[in-house]
Amino acid sequence: MNEHTVKSYEDELRLLDRRIAQMGGYAEKLLVQAMDALERRDPKLAEKAVADDVMIDQLERELQEQVIVMIARRQPLANDLRHIMTVIKIAGDLERIGDLAKNIAKRALAIAGETYPKPLMTGMRHMTEMVQHQLKDVLDALTTLDAEKAMQVWRDDQQVDAMYNSLFRELLTYMMEDPRNIGICTHFLFGAKNIERIGDHTTNIAENVYYLVHGVPIADDRPKGDETSSTLITPRQ
Repeated sequence: MNEHTVKSYEDELRLLDRRIAQMGGYAEKLLVQAMDALERRDPKLAEKAVADDVMIDQLERELQEQVIVMIARRQPLANDLRHIMTVIKIAGDLERIGDLAKNIAKRALAIAGETYPKPLMTGMRHMTEMVQHQLKDVLDALTTLDAEKAMQVWRDDQQVDAMYNSLFRELLTYMMEDPRNIGICTHFLFGAKNIERIGDHTTNIAENVYYLVHGVPIADDRPKGDETSSTLITPRQ
């Protein structure tokens, strides 16, 4: 970032960066809480995750208010304007990640006390760990303005989609083989979709980091591998 002649302006930009970093930290923590609650079927942990989402929402409101004041007062141009507008976009993605993690925690509340085939959680855990790694990397890329690291996150979204496709088919198979699994597997399906969507928002952030660094959007089409909308599973004969 360029040095500014007005120190208070520089302080405001640093505060903006601190707030987006805080939002990212809360989003990471919330995803871990929600997944732990689902795996342990722990209603107390799930309730805490649902309640903690309010902190992300509050930070986004504060960030939005700060941006409005900065634009009105400072009338930023060029790199500063790109920085400010990119941060507001990233804040929107982090807010949605918080909401999706909260939805996973709600699924944990719904299945508390229920039993389910253990392999299902293995697939969910692997997919979540991948997304957690992606989220950490993209937030690191934002902090260090590392466009290449952001690009790696962008490319790796296909792996998340592949995991989701596999888990989707597995869940449908469990449901068809034993109707008693339908209720629990339905909640897992929604939970898996929430994780996949968190991966999409993480990819959005990667695109914005690249734009922040280079001033141009990524030229290639986003790699996507979600095939579930066209998947038909038939019962085994």
